[in-house]
Amino acid sequence: MHSEPSSSSSPASDPAEPSASADAPPRSQLALRRVAIDTWRENVAYLHRDCAVYRAEGFQALSKIEVRANGRRILATVNVVDDPAIVGCHELGLSEDAFAQLGVDNGHTVSVAQAEPPESMGALFRKIASERLTREDFGAIVRDIADHRYSKIELTAFVVACHRSELDREEVFFLTDAMVASGRRLDWHEPLVVDKHCIGGIPGNRTTMLVVPIVAAHGMLCPKTSSRAITSPAGTADTMEVLAKVELPLEQLADIVRDYRGCLAWGGTANLSPADDVLISVERPLSIDSAGQMVASILSKKVAAGATHLVLDIPIGPTAKVRFMPDAQRLRRLFEYVARRMGLSLDVVITDGRQPVGNGVGPVLEARDVMRVLQNDPRAPDDLRQKALRLAGRLIECDPDVRGGDGYAIARDILDSGRALARMNAIIAAQGSTGFDHNHPALGVLTLDVVAPASGVVAGIDNYQIARVARLAGAPKVPGAGVDLMHKLGDTVAAGDVLYRVHASYPADLEFARHACERDTGYRLGTADEVPKVFVEF
Repeated sequence: MHSEPSSSSSPASDPAEPSASADAPPRSQLALRRVAIDTWRENVAYLHRDCAVYRAEGFQALSKIEVRANGRRILATVNVVDDPAIVGCHELGLSEDAFAQLGVDNGHTVSVAQAEPPESMGALFRKIASERLTREDFGAIVRDIADHRYSKIELTAFVVACHRSELDREEVFFLTDAMVASGRRLDWHEPLVVDKHCIGGIPGNRTTMLVVPIVAAHGMLCPKTSSRAITSPAGTADTMEVLAKVELPLEQLADIVRDYRGCLAWGGTANLSPADDVLISVERPLSIDSAGQMVASILSKKVAAGATHLVLDIPIGPTAKVRFMPDAQRLRRLFEYVARRMGLSLDVVITDGRQPVGNGVGPVLEARDVMRVLQNDPRAPDDLRQKALRLAGRLIECDPDVRGGDGYAIARDILDSGRALARMNAIIAAQGSTGFDHNHPALGVLTLDVVAPASGVVAGIDNYQIARVARLAGAPKVPGAGVDLMHKLGDTVAAGDVLYRVHASYPADLEFARHACERDTGYRLGTADEVPKVFVEF
């Protein structure tokens, strides 16, 4: 068993700051007010237009200010308001994220001053001009991003510049290394710490929730911190939250991992690669997911979490993120190069991304599928079971006592024997069970059956459209909303057969989903020879 994970933080991530020096800019005092607005990874401060400090300091809307209280310091972007109901003339309002970071109560006196410009602006301008940046340049940029010194406009400029003039592989390594250094880095004091990750884009792909209990039951350490959905119908954390609490302090997670060799928790409280979370807040609305930024995002999180060995799933298919084998191979080589420079052992697996994995798309539906696989229920989706077993097998083969090629059989034995279910139930109980019953899942009571317009063979399923329908139905914010697939690629259907059922909890959500389905069901019917070929490495 391992000891308590140790961690380290860079100065940029440490909220405690020394008092202002004698030559620092003058500071003004205001009363703090919490403004209940979620500004999504951006610290926003609100000042009344008639505030004396606003006028005297020459603050402007969207400029950066520095806020201090009780030895803590944050940077925030100014928004100017005219309504005293939001913030009064003697108050400084802070958005939810900013208020939480400052860590003081409503009404506490805070001091404000003009923020110094980010030191890395010169490096940012060089990247905008398509110049190649050095390791020091990326370190400076990422420190300023993690410290919230960049405005959303400046963040967007950096993301777009890196996307437009694609980073070379050494720049990707520099960015990854800087992102790891921007926050906490865990040390589990064990030589073998495993993790599994998918680059995303495939609805229902909840293999992580099966891989973790399988490899943990084998005895391998797998402390899995996962994300919530941003543009998908469910992230691993959203689905696990149907079964158990996922927002847990690191100390409690460490105890769970020590006792059960694994966990499935939300990673937002761990402060792992915090600059990545900030960058994602602008990448996703722009639908920018360049190879370099993807590699840096994924590998920085894994290295910061203390992983030594990673199995990476790259699905390939007509509507997956990666559509062609040459692109998958290029991405594989980039991941392998950066992982090697970061000291991470990486096994990249190219998998079937032609269609959603499993039957359910949405938190409750996906949790149902996972528990059915763990319980060896005959209703369990076989594609989810098989993919999870193969990925778990690859991780098990990281064990020096396991012969290459034996991993799948070991994983299958752990699943079939009930040991994986027992380990998952133990992890659920330790994190705080919700009492979920997969035989009677709490699905949205409003339903819409999407039927085949004619007879034929299911020759195509659009991952993006199925995910979009599930989100319009309310997923993931409404856990019981989503899409339940009745037919997959290669199935023969008759006119009027149900292709999938949409679940929603609110009439408006169901109508949004209905309109989307009327425009495009996401299914294409044809003949058996039109079914796209699969390129996998298992």
